[in-house]
Amino acid sequence: MNDAPGRRPRRPSIQQRRARLALLVGALVLAVAVIASGVGGGSLPRPPRAGTAPGAAGGDPFAYAPSREADFVARATAGEAQALFVKSPGGAIATAARVAAFRPMIDRATAGTGIDPNLLEALVFVESAGRPEIIAGTDPADAAGLTQILAQTGQALLGMRIDLQQSRRLTAAIAAVASGARRGLLLAPLLARRAAIDARFVPAEELAATVRYLQLAERQFGREDLAIESYHMGIGNLHQVLDDYDGGRAVPYVQLYFDTAPDHHGAAYNLLAGFGDDSSLYYWRVLGAAQVMHLYRTDRSALMRLASLQSASDSTAEVLHPPDRTEMFSDPSALADAYQHRTLVPMPTNAARLGLEFNRGMGSQASKLGATAALYRGLRPVALGLLIALAARVRSLSGGAEPLRVYSTVSDARYQQQSQDGFAAATNGYSFQISRRYVSRAQADAFQAMLDRLQALNLIAWAREQTVIDVSVASDAGSWLR
Repeated sequence: MNDAPGRRPRRPSIQQRRARLALLVGALVLAVAVIASGVGGGSLPRPPRAGTAPGAAGGDPFAYAPSREADFVARATAGEAQALFVKSPGGAIATAARVAAFRPMIDRATAGTGIDPNLLEALVFVESAGRPEIIAGTDPADAAGLTQILAQTGQALLGMRIDLQQSRRLTAAIAAVASGARRGLLLAPLLARRAAIDARFVPAEELAATVRYLQLAERQFGREDLAIESYHMGIGNLHQVLDDYDGGRAVPYVQLYFDTAPDHHGAAYNLLAGFGDDSSLYYWRVLGAAQVMHLYRTDRSALMRLASLQSASDSTAEVLHPPDRTEMFSDPSALADAYQHRTLVPMPTNAARLGLEFNRGMGSQASKLGATAALYRGLRPVALGLLIALAARVRSLSGGAEPLRVYSTVSDARYQQQSQDGFAAATNGYSFQISRRYVSRAQADAFQAMLDRLQALNLIAWAREQTVIDVSVASDAGSWLR
């Protein structure tokens, strides 16, 4: 019955007041949640609960397979190309222009010899960057000219006209005139006089001598790839590596390089790894230079783009993942969404069993963004898979159970902006950092061996920082982990 007009309303009971209060509190909580979701990451969904991850498959997933020989060659050529871009005087494009000017001379030198002119041109790119007057040092006894022939090799092996005493005297005079320390002499006549007594400074003669060397080496090894590799390593050194590998039998260089490891054909591996000046990488660099020259002639814009990516940082991370073609995570909400769609996966809980140890400080700045630290403890599945395989191989090679220490994993652009030690490449989820605090020399050596091998396979890009190693994983690395 309704209250009659003019009568005082009945006061609500204690139970009714409590119910109304509960409704009011609930509404306030909901309002705060709505506000928080609009302000920051306070209501972001947490990543899926981390679980265990399976260990790496037995054996070496990166071991050489004859059936994939062409793939190994292509990947090594790409993986070891950065030096061509960052070490070439004036850059790769300027070097390609200088080298291209000698192509008619190169074609004449190789005509009828069986030597590939493209490889000789690439050798010129690697050796002198197309500078016919260059000397590797200050003494003409050192490597000199377009293909950097040593005086002793030129005289004793290749029959070149080299008067070393006169060449030294004229080289000193040329240096003095070029620097302005000596006046009254013209540079051009001095260069002509030196060329007359030292054939290494006559490009046509040095190219012909280089062809003779490659023919001699190919007769000894029976293979063009080994002949090219021997140009830098030396015929005797390469014979020794082949002896250590399989009793001296000539095998494809790709097999010799990738079928050796600290625990497989160890003597040959140690000899290859022990040569200075990246000698074991020479063949890959020559093949890479041949590709640069091809792009220079056929697709200059593609070469310019590649040069920009190769020179962007100390590693080839941007070559593996060009910023304009790779999804980057802009803020915590982008990370949260990536976890929900399994684009990112949390770091596993069985780290120790996998040979890993995770930095407890990962994501320590997340609260400043209203986010949870768990968002910053994950990777793309392919990157996590390679990390697990890497840790397993390091354990196997080092003979110890000590873990690799993972300093950081995925991040986002907002986190990077407010972090003092940000790792920008981490914003794509393919990258992680490994602490350089190793537990033993054996672990450090094993880790370095794996960095070198994985880079040669173009499966990672890596760079050494003061306290960590930055590693970026190729998006196609999963095909090597099956």
